[in-house]
Amino acid sequence: MNIIDELEWRDAINQQSDAEGLRKLTGNKAVSLYCGVDPTGDSMHVGHLIPFIVLKRFQLAGHRPVILIGGATGTIGDPSGRASERTLQTMEQIEANVDALTKQMKKLFVTDNDASQVRLVNNYDWTHQINVIDFLRDYGKNFSINTMLAKDVVASRLESGISFTEFSYQILQSLDYLHLFRHEDVQLQIGGSDQWGNITSGLDLIRKKEGPEAEAYALTIPLMLKADGTKFGKSAGGAVWLDPDKTTPYEFYQFWANTDDRDVVKYLKYFTFLGKEEIEALAAKVEAEPHKREAQKALAEEMTRFVHGEDALEQAKRITAALFSGDIRSLTADEIEQGFKEMPTFEASKETKNIVDWLVDVGIAPSKRQAREDVSAGAIYLNGERIADLAFDVTAEHAIGGRFIIIRKGKKKYSLVKLA
Repeated sequence: MNIIDELEWRDAINQQSDAEGLRKLTGNKAVSLYCGVDPTGDSMHVGHLIPFIVLKRFQLAGHRPVILIGGATGTIGDPSGRASERTLQTMEQIEANVDALTKQMKKLFVTDNDASQVRLVNNYDWTHQINVIDFLRDYGKNFSINTMLAKDVVASRLESGISFTEFSYQILQSLDYLHLFRHEDVQLQIGGSDQWGNITSGLDLIRKKEGPEAEAYALTIPLMLKADGTKFGKSAGGAVWLDPDKTTPYEFYQFWANTDDRDVVKYLKYFTFLGKEEIEALAAKVEAEPHKREAQKALAEEMTRFVHGEDALEQAKRITAALFSGDIRSLTADEIEQGFKEMPTFEASKETKNIVDWLVDVGIAPSKRQAREDVSAGAIYLNGERIADLAFDVTAEHAIGGRFIIIRKGKKKYSLVKLA
């Protein structure tokens, strides 16, 4: 199957500059293509994955991916999708972010430590040597203000205002495509649907500089919306990051596991590398047995494995199973820290105390009367074990890994207690 046919089946194509030409190009040879990301932070989130999943598909189909991390464009700020100007970062911040994103990209695109599988570039390397006169004469002269103003990315900002700095962003991105066309044999740039104006500006620059017969293409990916119309990629706690220190593998797994039935088949097609037959089988299960949530489990497993690896996936599944069964003692302290990160958290001393006094002192029970009622009713569980004895003492030995005690009240109300 031609990669374009696969992308169409997966509903992963929004716009193409020349659909017939690109299909022919990708069917005849291995193509170099690129996708870029600006180092606005020290981690990507799942929204950033949208175009890079497509880049990964091209890689798996035998094409040559080039990943551009915008050390230069990141100093300017892309105006797309924003109502106001970005706050400029220091060069030190940008350099640190470039290093962090480079590590994330290598994890996604390099297997068996074979760095030749992907080319990682930084546009600062070829941009910082251009002086302002050369920039205006060699590149600015090729851009019509009228055409730039008509681009959606700029037009959407005219009412609220846009600086010359951000207005110039599309020139820098076009320069990137020209450079990679000349020096890396890149013939295709891909990006989100909001990047269409920037990408086609690059095509125009290539043809002005290299001649109208220059063979270069553009492809964008549809805007990803959830079934309720909201933007994909957010959870109750905010962005879902690829950095495990920002979003733990367990939280990452749960984000995908909690996908709406109306969205799960779409996400399986777009984000996973499962084949057509596997996805169609899972789609049938969504229709026949939605309560089993097998499609969501497959989605969560595939994405957690892809981003965090097999060990992190197994850990996320262990935490999920322990929380479902109540078998808290099967977890390590690190796994508890992941699984209970967003749950109510209290602190306690290592002093031995009666369960009733301890619940009140920690803050889980509002009064001794309430604490006695809860214990007597068998509603209190300590590390998964029901405590119904009013004479029970809580000691430091109950802390898992010497750090945490988990209290459950009733069926679902968990609290994390950290020992000081």
